[in-house]
Amino acid sequence: MSHSEHPIKRTVGRKATISQDHLIAAALRLVGPHRSISSLSLREITREAGIAPNSFYRHFKSTEELAICVIELAGSTLRKVVGQARYRAQELNKGIVRMSVETFIEQLYADGHYLPILLREGVIGSDRFKHAVRQQLSFFEQELTEDLIAIADRLGRSPAAPALIARAITRLVFAMGADALEMPKDQHPLLIDQMVIMIKMLVTGAHQLQKHPQLAN
Repeated sequence: MSHSEHPIKRTVGRKATISQDHLIAAALRLVGPHRSISSLSLREITREAGIAPNSFYRHFKSTEELAICVIELAGSTLRKVVGQARYRAQELNKGIVRMSVETFIEQLYADGHYLPILLREGVIGSDRFKHAVRQQLSFFEQELTEDLIAIADRLGRSPAAPALIARAITRLVFAMGADALEMPKDQHPLLIDQMVIMIKMLVTGAHQLQKHPQLAN
């Protein structure tokens, strides 16, 4: 299923035709840093999309199915944004870890509210929503694993437990992202500094364990 990457602007009045992307965009306009997608009603979504409630079922079986599509879109969009940040870091000769973390935290307030959706539905959503979020986290882990292997290769090193480190970093970043969502924005720079140090400690520790496996006992 193909979804638009940016919310579609609402037009006045009922629409003659509408797509799944229009309904997804309508849902994204209604959620926010403090509004869960699971709280949206069918009537709210269709009113925002400019269609009759019955027309909704031409595209989705339920609001839950729509929410799953929103979670999938949120995950794929965030992976693309953070991936682009890693490439920009190389071009700007800036630390990849810091650039990635800064970009991640910036997404708390970006259009579409993709990061808040993942953070909230992963905690307060239904079992199906939580499963969908965990699946998106696994995709983050897979991409980060590939990046860690590529970085180690460029440095002429053997990657140290890349899949396990990718999992640890992903879980750390999302947990601290949830903290950032609840704290004043002026505290984010300190949080970013802490996240960067923690990630580097994880990577450095993995390399030390590789060199000295007895330390793991």
